[in-house]
Amino acid sequence: MQQQANSLEYWLAFLGQAEIPVLRQTARELERQRADEAQLNARDVAEVVDDDPLLTVKLLRYLQGHKHHHQSYELVDVKQALLMMGLETFFREIPAAPLVEDVLKDHRQALLHLLQTVRRAQRAAYFAYDWAVRLHDLHAEEVYVSALLSHLSEMLMWCFNPGPMLEIARRQAADPTLRSAAVQQAVLGFRGTELQHRLVLAWKLPELLAEVTDPAQAHTQRVRNVRLAASLARHSAHGWDNAALPDDYRDIGELLRLTHDQVLAVIRSRDGTAPPKAAE
Repeated sequence: MQQQANSLEYWLAFLGQAEIPVLRQTARELERQRADEAQLNARDVAEVVDDDPLLTVKLLRYLQGHKHHHQSYELVDVKQALLMMGLETFFREIPAAPLVEDVLKDHRQALLHLLQTVRRAQRAAYFAYDWAVRLHDLHAEEVYVSALLSHLSEMLMWCFNPGPMLEIARRQAADPTLRSAAVQQAVLGFRGTELQHRLVLAWKLPELLAEVTDPAQAHTQRVRNVRLAASLARHSAHGWDNAALPDDYRDIGELLRLTHDQVLAVIRSRDGTAPPKAAE
């Protein structure tokens, strides 16, 4: 049984049937909006959904399973999806439950790691969307969603496999030189990037998400956007003194065709904080 649970195929099957939990904050805000029928609208509901990567993937997975036979395109814009399906259908078919705080009530440390991962995903999405707009990307919403879900497999593992995930965190804290892929393979039996790629394909998530894990697409503008946004969010998660950040600034400057100082100003305008002077 343990061998089965340590296989990629096991987790693909398990997650394919699992009821994905959402954040308590999300559930509370949606309930508040739903209670005020006079003010209830797709735009405000979409803003709440768009900020919760777990609810976002629940919505996208539902949409893929309920596509109209004549629909030849993928819906990745949450507001458009809500307008198409209707808010009544959304609240009935995609409930904001269970809550991650209940799922992980006996694993408080794992819950903390999950919330940190969610926050990192949110920041990556904010960065990526801002840069997509600056680059005149006509599908900036797909860029946003792809960055928001760039850590999907990690979030799902924190929800449903907290023990081994805590062991991975423990090993990396004890030895920061350990590569994530190596310790994931040792503890989980597979790499997180493998699970991410297979989930994206199995659930027919935005095509850009599949391209992000495809080495052949590494140099395309949209893939670089998502990867750099995720990298910046990861490296700045605990402050602006990470040694990898100067490389991020350089690569972002190349993407946006901006100087170093302009890159810092762009980051500041999006994140509300500024890299320390030592990094300038």
